[in-house]
Amino acid sequence: MSNLAVRVLVALFGIPLIVALVMAGGVWFLFFIALIASLALHEFYRFAAPKGVSPQIVPGLVFGLGVVLIFFHGKLQMAVLELLHARGISIPLPSMSQAFLILCLVFVPVFFLVELFRNKTHAMLNIAVTISGVLYVSLFLGALVGLRELFVPGDFPVSSFFPVYGPNVPPEVESAVYRWGGWTVLSVFIAVWTCDSAAYFCGRAWGKHKLFPRVSPNKSWEGSAAGFLAAVAAFAVMRALTLPYMSPATALVCGAIVGVFGQLGDLAESLLKRDAGLKDSSALIPGHGGALDRFDSLLFVSPLLFVYLDFIVF
Repeated sequence: MSNLAVRVLVALFGIPLIVALVMAGGVWFLFFIALIASLALHEFYRFAAPKGVSPQIVPGLVFGLGVVLIFFHGKLQMAVLELLHARGISIPLPSMSQAFLILCLVFVPVFFLVELFRNKTHAMLNIAVTISGVLYVSLFLGALVGLRELFVPGDFPVSSFFPVYGPNVPPEVESAVYRWGGWTVLSVFIAVWTCDSAAYFCGRAWGKHKLFPRVSPNKSWEGSAAGFLAAVAAFAVMRALTLPYMSPATALVCGAIVGVFGQLGDLAESLLKRDAGLKDSSALIPGHGGALDRFDSLLFVSPLLFVYLDFIVF
């Protein structure tokens, strides 16, 4: 069976699963991203082995999981508050940014202390790779959870789209807004997939000018341009079908972010693999490589879309 056939078969199974998890949201999507981020972070640490660098894998994975969980801050905080209230305890809880700072204050010194007792060479590089992996993989991919959880009262401007005034939001409105979050994240996946497919097939058919031969010799400017246009078109279509809150300008910006930074994310991961002398980050997904290979485009896209929607659009 050809590699393309294997890729298609895996996609036929994987895509419906991803769609279901994205639309379900909540703990289901959190668990999915936490799993993917942990697998991708482990693969990132694998890149360091050919260089003689020994990142702290277990502490790094724990730190990474904590970072992903921070993007689920609102619902986690509510669950903790209810638990404490049931026991008659009232204490202040940290905000999302404060929780991230606390995690850094705990884990960064821990990495230095652990390195003291590891008796490994390249201590500075070991610590640097451990921390950079969490920032590059867990933080950036975890932002996808944050993007999914933006569509709740308090973060989303409900009154701009529904005749709702005051803090009390009807359950049906809250449910509709949360579905928009599912469609938004699904639009990101569709735009990334469309961009990748258009760049691949158009590049093979018409690609003549190499995009970045030192890092990825098969990519072309023609394919990259096709991928960019496909990402913008995908967001425009999804906006018309499923995203009534999104203006044409917002859809254009979101598509452009995917079309540009999704491809840059793919090139960045290719740079790391080439430096490590590896073809794929792992053989986890038949025909697709590893988790980092499959989700590399989302690493740069997710935090940019999260910041853009949270701080500019909303």
